Amino acid sequence: MDCMAGYKGCYQRAYRCLGAAAEIVEDQRAALLTDALSQKLAKRARGILSREIPRQKPGAPGQVKQRFLGAITHRGELCLYDTALAQCDRAYVLFDSCGLAHELLLHLLAGAIDNGYDTTACPDPMAPDRLAHLLIPQLGLAFLTASPTLPFPGKSYRRIRLDTAADGELLRRSRPRLRFARKVSAALTDEAVDSLAQAKAMHDDLEAIYNPHVDFGLVEKMAQDIWQEIQSFRENPYH
Repeated sequence: MDCMAGYKGCYQRAYRCLGAAAEIVEDQRAALLTDALSQKLAKRARGILSREIPRQKPGAPGQVKQRFLGAITHRGELCLYDTALAQCDRAYVLFDSCGLAHELLLHLLAGAIDNGYDTTACPDPMAPDRLAHLLIPQLGLAFLTASPTLPFPGKSYRRIRLDTAADGELLRRSRPRLRFARKVSAALTDEAVDSLAQAKAMHDDLEAIYNPHVDFGLVEKMAQDIWQEIQSFRENPYH
């Protein structure tokens, strides 16, 4: 009971820290995102679409599926860039330390769908309502966000520094605010990672308690029985 209560408490603390970190990142983004910047990113997206994502023959629009490519874990912030590169051999790397990638990716996603391409939209694990990455396997093309805390490990096809798209004067005026936001967000994320690591340790303790008392052979047999039932239904759905 102590293990159960302990690891649940750690998860709750981790989620609170991550929620606070996400709010700080949103404040950071709001400091720089102006109408002029939105228009600039939309224009950049149109240029990429015309160059890299040509319209296919008239037909149905492309389909979208959502998949997370990254997460905050007990080991820290992770992104499975290799998974993206296994499907797409050309990677636009969007270097973004202020949360601006979503604005560009949103236009690219809409354009790719309109041009008839199936896409994989990857939400930001810190803010699932915003995009972090976009994959277009039909073209072997990916748009992958990287940051100072999560650098891209491979060689990029193209590299775009989104921070430089912001208004220079606004960027200078906002520098203290941005520096504070990065520092606080990083500290909150580190606290969340520590809490997740504690939660995992307590969960491991819990498993050590109940594992000797579980008949895993019976668990496997039950799984096989259920699988056979599913197979039988697939072969004879009206039986």
